[in-house]
Amino acid sequence: MTGPLVVGLDGSPGSVTAAWWAADEAARRRLPLVLLHSWTTQPLDVPIPQEALSKQRYGRNLLRQTAAELLHRHGDLAVTTELVRDAAAPALLERGENASVLVLGSRGHGSMASFLLGSISLHVLGLAPCPTVTVRAGDPAVETGWGHPAAAERDEVVVGVSEPGPASDALLEFALVTAESYGVGVRAVWARPHNTPHSAPPEPADGRREPAGRTRLTAAVDRWREKFPDVPVTQEVVTEPAANALLSAATRARLTVVGRRHRPSHLTWKLGPVAHAVLHHAPCPVAVVPHDADG
Repeated sequence: MTGPLVVGLDGSPGSVTAAWWAADEAARRRLPLVLLHSWTTQPLDVPIPQEALSKQRYGRNLLRQTAAELLHRHGDLAVTTELVRDAAAPALLERGENASVLVLGSRGHGSMASFLLGSISLHVLGLAPCPTVTVRAGDPAVETGWGHPAAAERDEVVVGVSEPGPASDALLEFALVTAESYGVGVRAVWARPHNTPHSAPPEPADGRREPAGRTRLTAAVDRWREKFPDVPVTQEVVTEPAANALLSAATRARLTVVGRRHRPSHLTWKLGPVAHAVLHHAPCPVAVVPHDADG
């Protein structure tokens, strides 16, 4: 990963928290940070006049103030700002072609209205060519510049593996890179349906883990152990709905990583049900990583 982290900044509390998360991530990885504001795309909860000049002035002030606050915390961070006329979703997707990560803010748990999901976030999450991270306002896993350190018990990165194999490589790499920068471990979770044809009987110890499944997951993880020898990886193979397994694992997570297949057309951007559930309910930032299907 050598491209910048790009944050969609609209002035909402979620987007400001997202900027703090992205600044910390960029500083850890020694990557540049880009703050992007679309002055033609304003959230409903940011009261500003409707005149174009007022919107542009608001955008400039927002970018300038946020950049100054981030630099006060991370003095060596390379920060640039962009005030654009293009709508937020296409502007972010364009920059995602060269970005390491796109970062979006969200407004809370639960309903569709609680997210910037909808026209902007769903579009970006479903089509971005690079990993996209959503961050909630006031997320306890995020350290901000206002005296709110990240919760100490957040000590791992959780990654959901839909099927061990080449399709899982992008997810595992992203999770391991992030965990290495945090100095924490990774918990790789593979939730296998009860009716999976190749399922072996559960281990007597806890009734959840499957030896055959663990062997496949271990093989997928082992491909990355040499590159990340200092990152401990806990493997968890369960026979329960994937969303339930990931949300249970995420209670101690600094970040939860889920996957999305690359789409053949920019007309198609539907996310899967597991990604939807984790995005709405995980108690930490969520990364959606595009990947190729197993061939």
